[in-house]
Amino acid sequence: MLTQTRPAPVAAKPAHRSYRVVVSRVRRLSPSFVRLTFTGPDLGDFGTDGLDQRIKLVLPLPGTGYATWPEGEWWQAWRELPAEQQNPFRTYTARAVRPAVREVDVDFVLHGDAGPASAWATAARVGDEVVLVGPDATSGVSRSGVEWNPGDAGTVLLAGDETAVPAISSIVEQLPRDARGCVFLEVPTPGDVLQLDAPEGVTVHWCARSESRAGHGERLVEAVRGWTARYVTAWHRGVDVVDVDIDHDILWEVPAGADRHGAGIDGELYAWLAGEAQAIKTLRRFLVSEVGIDRRQVAFMGYWRVGKAEG
Repeated sequence: MLTQTRPAPVAAKPAHRSYRVVVSRVRRLSPSFVRLTFTGPDLGDFGTDGLDQRIKLVLPLPGTGYATWPEGEWWQAWRELPAEQQNPFRTYTARAVRPAVREVDVDFVLHGDAGPASAWATAARVGDEVVLVGPDATSGVSRSGVEWNPGDAGTVLLAGDETAVPAISSIVEQLPRDARGCVFLEVPTPGDVLQLDAPEGVTVHWCARSESRAGHGERLVEAVRGWTARYVTAWHRGVDVVDVDIDHDILWEVPAGADRHGAGIDGELYAWLAGEAQAIKTLRRFLVSEVGIDRRQVAFMGYWRVGKAEG
């Protein structure tokens, strides 16, 4: 009796892969922002989901560059390397992707040499080599690394500091033209206000810290509190939220927006908050505990923490 042998299953391609690229253009957008355009032969396969698409910028090691950077399934292989052979990397947003011309734009916040990525971006020149880890359009996986998920919400609220400006800018410019809502962006100086192509029904507010003595995040929290005040009476339900220890826990929760045609107010407002962890924690608690917005309608991400090294 012949035994039929089944072919081994074909392993699915990873949703993300490494791309070896070079800097092709450097454009200073404002005192605090620079846009680097990367090009490489494989960027024709770079995913184009857009929105707040997360990618990783892998930095070269002194003397060896990317000699020990693992290709393919890189994450586990990277973790198993000796510390001195591990290339550092930081997370950013793909601000624009143009596969037809094999280009990806990434906007960087410049804060001197406070972190390795900021130092690298400050000194970046055309021709510099780097590695990006981003979505692979040939993998068959979509929206990997995209957190924006408002469902059928009738109104959107986006709020963040300068570290969230690239992601929020990309989201805003891809909103449906009939979208309604408000955007609050806290930046270091008035010169950091950028032009965004927002739908007519979405208002964009910029808050510059240099115009007051407020600490990081204070103007952002104040602005969001003022805008949402009109909801407090109608929506307040006194909901308690589980506190998060931002010094030890990851401040990151990205529920999918509910259907606004469902019961109650669950789908009326969808909030997307990102930036300094303490400010985002304060905003999330305010929206859920004081305003009474269902926690399933609030996506929040602590990108960094005051007092700890950034990018």
